[in-house]
Amino acid sequence: MKHFLTFTCIVAILSLKAQTVRQPLLASYPGAGAYSKQFADAFSFTVNPAALANLQQSGAGVYSERRFLLHAFNQYTAVAALQTNSGSFGLQADYFGYANYTETQLGLGYARSLGKKVDIGAKFNYYSLRIPAYTSASAVHFEAGVLLHLSEKLHAGFSVFNPVGGKLNKTTNEKLASVFRGGLGYEVSDRFFISAEIIKEENKNTGVNAVFQYELVKQLLIRAGINTVNTQPFAGVGLRFGMFRVDVATAYHPQLGISPAVMILFAGKRKEKANE
Repeated sequence: MKHFLTFTCIVAILSLKAQTVRQPLLASYPGAGAYSKQFADAFSFTVNPAALANLQQSGAGVYSERRFLLHAFNQYTAVAALQTNSGSFGLQADYFGYANYTETQLGLGYARSLGKKVDIGAKFNYYSLRIPAYTSASAVHFEAGVLLHLSEKLHAGFSVFNPVGGKLNKTTNEKLASVFRGGLGYEVSDRFFISAEIIKEENKNTGVNAVFQYELVKQLLIRAGINTVNTQPFAGVGLRFGMFRVDVATAYHPQLGISPAVMILFAGKRKEKANE
C-alpha cells in the first residue's frame, strides 16, 4: 500500500507545473518565530528573510521530516545564521525526495534593521530538480521580506518568494511558483506567543498558518497550530539542554496519516547590537 501511495504521489507531482522546493508540512513549526523579536531564532528567516534582523544571537539548526512515514518523501533543512554589527546573514539548504526524485535548494540571505520599527531582508536561492534518466533542471531566484514592529509586542510582516519567474527549462514554460505571505505575531508575555499568516501560492488556494508557543518552564516548551492549506493540525514539544534545543513534532492527515519531524537548534551567546 505504501509503495502504491508513493508512486501515485510522485506521478501527481510530475503531472503539475514545477513548484517550489517542497515546503515542510510543519513549515509553521520551525519558522514560528518569524513575526516576533523575542522568539526569533535561526529558522525564522525560512518564512521571512527580514526575520534575520531580529536574531538575539547567532545560531544554527537542522530539521528532518518524514512525510506520511514514506521514505520517498523525506525532507531535510539545515540553517545557519550569523549576527554582525552590519546586519545578519543566513544560509539555508533544503533537500526533498529520494534516489529517484530529488529537489534541492541552497539560499543565502541578508537582513538589517532600519531603525527600531522596520526590518528588511532578502535571500537568493539556487534550486535544482533531478529525476535520473528523465530530466534535470535548475533555476536561480530570490525572495524578499519586511517586518514592521507596530508595538513592543505586536509585529507584522510581508514576504514574496520568486515574484518574477525562475524558469526551469528554456524550451518550456515550466517555472517555480511564486509565493506571497503576510502575517501578524503577538507576544502575549515572555513565555507565550501567537502568530498567524496568510499564504498565497501560485495556482493554489489561499491558506492560513496559525501557531502558538508556550514555555511551561525555561527548559520545556510546546508548540501547536494548523495549516489550512493541507487541513493538517500539528504539535510538538521542545526541550532545552544548555545552548541546544531538541524538538519532536508531528502533523496529522486524516487519510494519509502522520508526518513525524525532529528539529535540533543551537543558539550561541547573546551579543549586544551596536546602536543604529
